[in-house]
Amino acid sequence: MKFLIIAALAAVAAAVPQGYGAPPPRYASSEEIAILRDDRVIEDDGRYNFDMETANGIVVSESGSPDGPEGAITSAGSFSYTAPDGTPVSLQFVADENGFQPQGAHLPVAPEFPHPIPQFVLDQIAFAAEEDARNAKRPSATYGAPQ
Repeated sequence: MKFLIIAALAAVAAAVPQGYGAPPPRYASSEEIAILRDDRVIEDDGRYNFDMETANGIVVSESGSPDGPEGAITSAGSFSYTAPDGTPVSLQFVADENGFQPQGAHLPVAPEFPHPIPQFVLDQIAFAAEEDARNAKRPSATYGAPQ
């Protein structure tokens, strides 16, 4: 019995992933990147802005103020960097009562709406409308009412 318990503990210990909690190897780097610019301003009334740039080409800019409903912070900004494959990435955003609204050439674009509705769907909608009209003409039974 003791042997089974020891064997089970050894199996569990061997099954623990190596480097558990460590970042994936492609992000593991001891290279330090210099911060070229880091300007931050925070006002007493809740307004803020910051600009930051690093030596490897990351640029971040954001500003905000308590202009939203009930004093919620609305903000706008941008960031840019070069993707690992060499593609430049740039994103602009607004964050307000309508949520986070990013814009960038690299983001997927939803299909244009209204898109064409297939005929079989239109036929099904028409059939359901006819069925609803037929059911509306029938007297409905009232359950539980005295007769």
